[in-house]
Amino acid sequence: MDTLNTLLIVDDDREIRSLLADYLETHGYTTLTAGDGQGMWANLEKQSVDLIVLDLNLPGEDGLTLCRNLRAKSTVPVIMLTARSEPLDRILGLEMGADDYLPKPFEPRELLARIRSVLRRSQANGEHSDLNKPQKLKFGDWTVDLVARHLISPDNRVIALSGSEYRLLNIFLDQPNTVLNRDQLLNMTQGRDADPFDRSIDIQISRLRQKLGEDARSPQIIKTVRNGGYVLTVNVHSET
Repeated sequence: MDTLNTLLIVDDDREIRSLLADYLETHGYTTLTAGDGQGMWANLEKQSVDLIVLDLNLPGEDGLTLCRNLRAKSTVPVIMLTARSEPLDRILGLEMGADDYLPKPFEPRELLARIRSVLRRSQANGEHSDLNKPQKLKFGDWTVDLVARHLISPDNRVIALSGSEYRLLNIFLDQPNTVLNRDQLLNMTQGRDADPFDRSIDIQISRLRQKLGEDARSPQIIKTVRNGGYVLTVNVHSET
């Protein structure tokens, strides 16, 4: 059985909500349900949750809009449910701050595995769902907003981060001036099931460097250590 985490299932299909709630409760989770965005916000005002399962296609505000608005207030993990025929929506969901996605139709046990994986990553990285504690970190001339989960450039421009980019940057900010190899970064971002031959870390770091305005041939913030990995070479401090 899993530790007792509270999950919020947001889906306009009553039968799906009920089936998922029953299934997840048999695996040790406490569940809340909502049929639309209004119900989601009402639940979040009443109770803290550890993860949200959010359907993309909802009446009123859709899942993308809800995820974007949620990210302006909270770091609670989100798994987005999407239509298999709409890959662009899945990409947009991750860009809006979703931590993972699952195309419909799906097996409940696959959703359970995704939930466990996302919660492991969230808890390992110290993320939380407190809606009332905005927090920022300053590194070099840059700032990351840990609630809105975006970058603020030296000239005060807001730069969006995908869910995976945010998690990766947060790991570096937690361990500045420490060399982290690819295996460590994979385990911290993707959990114990990560493929050791996965090169996605290199791609994500390349994208982070682009957003930080880094020269790919001579980066100054996230440097490559030959035969070692990567290191954040600037100091980090909190900013209110």
